Amino acid sequence: MTTPPAESFLFDVAAPPTPIERLLLLADQYVQHNDILDRLLRADPASEPDAHAGSAQQLAAATRTAIKAVADEHIFHNHELSDAVVRLQQLAFLSSASADQGPHTARTLTALAPEAAMECAGTLAYEIRHRRGSTGSVPHHRLAFTHRAALWEIGCGNVVATSSLGRQYVHYRGERVLIGTLRALEADGLAERVPKAAPSAYIGGPLQNRVRLTAAGTTALAAAISSPHNAGPPGTTPAPAPATTESAARTR
Repeated sequence: MTTPPAESFLFDVAAPPTPIERLLLLADQYVQHNDILDRLLRADPASEPDAHAGSAQQLAAATRTAIKAVADEHIFHNHELSDAVVRLQQLAFLSSASADQGPHTARTLTALAPEAAMECAGTLAYEIRHRRGSTGSVPHHRLAFTHRAALWEIGCGNVVATSSLGRQYVHYRGERVLIGTLRALEADGLAERVPKAAPSAYIGGPLQNRVRLTAAGTTALAAAISSPHNAGPPGTTPAPAPATTESAARTR
């Protein structure tokens, strides 16, 4: 049976994610999974010891799907890309194994998964650019360095937001993310805050707002790291500023 042409559909059919977008989405899934585990651990892990099992198995399946998507690109595997695929295989194994563990051990097994998936996306984007050149469409506007770096940090699960006494705060690790940058990304529809989705900063504290990429943000970041103008090394975000300790930016 042949597939009908796109114009024959009565509604818009979303294009399937590219392999790079799929890896960015995978990172976001791991962030959400880890957030749920963190909230469970701060509450009462003994009450729902297997609450994470179904999510862990779904993540393992999603990771295997991402591995197949990378393989379907038919790119010659040098050691960088081969290492990236091995890391994805490790993620699939660890996710599956975490389903049979208690919440504490399960959280440890997937702790580094978001950044690993992001690094694999960066490596794949670099290899596609290197082997094939830029084949995608030119984005409507090129992301500023600070916006691209902020989207990368958000994708890694390194950014949360809080408010206190009328002030808004952004807490981050690695690359600095200012409240003004976050607001600009939100205004462009590239990032969003999910209320009370991230664990509290300290035991007994209030839940924090997780900052996540929107669908448009995922597409924009995938296009940015796939652009020939991206001068960063394979598998990484643009070179960060010297400060690497956890910090916070604030405004009224």
